Amino acid sequence: MKYDFKFSAFADEASSLFTSQIEAMKKNGVHYLEMRGVNGRNVSDMTADEVRCAAVMLKREGLEVWSIGSPIGKIKIGDKFEPHFESFKRVLEAATISEAKCIRLFSFYDVKSEEGADEALERLSKMAEYAKDSGVTLCHENEKGIYGDNEKTCLRILKELPSIKAVFDPANFIQCGVDTKKAWEVLAPYVYYLHIKDADKNGRVVPAGKGIGNLPYIIDKFGEKGGKVLSLEPHLTIFKGFKELETDGKSIDAQSFSYPDSESAFEAAASALRDVICGL
Repeated sequence: MKYDFKFSAFADEASSLFTSQIEAMKKNGVHYLEMRGVNGRNVSDMTADEVRCAAVMLKREGLEVWSIGSPIGKIKIGDKFEPHFESFKRVLEAATISEAKCIRLFSFYDVKSEEGADEALERLSKMAEYAKDSGVTLCHENEKGIYGDNEKTCLRILKELPSIKAVFDPANFIQCGVDTKKAWEVLAPYVYYLHIKDADKNGRVVPAGKGIGNLPYIIDKFGEKGGKVLSLEPHLTIFKGFKELETDGKSIDAQSFSYPDSESAFEAAASALRDVICGL
């Protein structure tokens, strides 16, 4: 391997059952978990004891939590912030208990004015201030439809709030009409880790290297600058009729990137990432 990358993953995409998530991680050589859903519950709704139990289970298997894949910041800018801030506090507690290095968060929906942008930055600032002595890094993801969904608004967040870093998601940029190479050139100094998610020209998520997200280029540049963690967020299509078609002797277009179940999709995503890395 050209670079000493570490693999992380949203293992809840392999299964909602935590024991099966662990099995999928071990099977596919994934050391770190981006904890989002555990036994069907979002991490932001879990109790401290539930988080602690999950962390202990991972450690028994020689695995670790890399990030809390939280939904923080996925509310409208017009929604009340205080209840959401209380949820953030619970997520930060979960990160501390599980010894996660970071928290993935967002920058709010329906920001359509400069006043809204200022409010989004103020909310992020309040969270950054609360987390400053925790040892946990807050990482902003470029999600479609939020304030920071393009390279310019992401850059504003990262410049004005330097304690917040970027988690770079190529597929999300594609879905917002942003060229991923251009976004990388702008945001590279701020990127803490990568989400491995590619998309085709129509915005449909496909395995790494199979879309227009320039994954080989971006992963290579990330490695050059000393980046370490690549976090799988497959979002691949599960086609429930897959097995029935196989039984009927009908073919499925290989380019459709559809899979019979979540475990197969997760394995395909991990395999595609390894292929990209081997080609660097």
